[in-house]
Amino acid sequence: MLLAVGLLCGCSIVASRTTNSLSENLSRAVLDQNDPETVRQGAPALLLMVDGFISSEPDNQALLLSGSRLYSAYASAFVDDKSRQRRLADKSLDYARRAICQAHVDFCAVIDKPYAEFTAQLTDFNADDVPVLYGFGSAWATWVQVHSDDWNATIQLPKIAALMNRVIELDEGFEHGNAHLYLGVMSTQLPSEYGGKPEIGRQHFERANALSGGRNLMVNVLFAKYYARLVFDQELHDSLLNKVLASNIEAPQLTLSNALAQQQARELLEGSNDYF
Repeated sequence: MLLAVGLLCGCSIVASRTTNSLSENLSRAVLDQNDPETVRQGAPALLLMVDGFISSEPDNQALLLSGSRLYSAYASAFVDDKSRQRRLADKSLDYARRAICQAHVDFCAVIDKPYAEFTAQLTDFNADDVPVLYGFGSAWATWVQVHSDDWNATIQLPKIAALMNRVIELDEGFEHGNAHLYLGVMSTQLPSEYGGKPEIGRQHFERANALSGGRNLMVNVLFAKYYARLVFDQELHDSLLNKVLASNIEAPQLTLSNALAQQQARELLEGSNDYF
């Protein structure tokens, strides 16, 4: 907390490029932290700091994406209260939407339009747009997750899937192949007899694993939680989770996620026999 307050001093005179760099470095420091509790306690100060940066430069796409990512990660990983989760996810999505609308006015105009109009605009994105395209898609996915009791939210999933598929077309390995991870989860929400696509989901999980070189431990946690449990495969479920627990969590920009993955793996293993 004191470090964050110290960094706030003099922010009003920091040049735009330096502000972007500071925001990116703060995001990286959070992602590289191996103690989730430190992040849980310190993140609110960082969120307020990024809010201040964005207030000073409301059209800065890099800052908007950093703010969106931090709010989304904090809401999904450290907040249990549903009303707080929704507020934080709302802010994350607002920042991400503002970021993508800065340079893609035509796409911005069809975000809330029917699916066909929405997907037609995705062809205008190129490889340079992948960070903002992925940032918007991941924030939107978190928003849908915390509003999952609202049918008007869940019916937006096909648009998010289209976004992630476009990311894969343009740069499959971006963010350790996490676009595949999102698609894996989305494909394994329902059994095949009710419209789910578990085997396609499995392919996405396996591809995400390959693209991260096995360093993204959250892939195997979600693989076990969504695919293995859906198809009732305890052997695969326990094997994936034990592999997570036996792995080194330290990896650039994945350490925090990996630490959280090990926590979740222990919880899922403890309930394995009861579930299966």
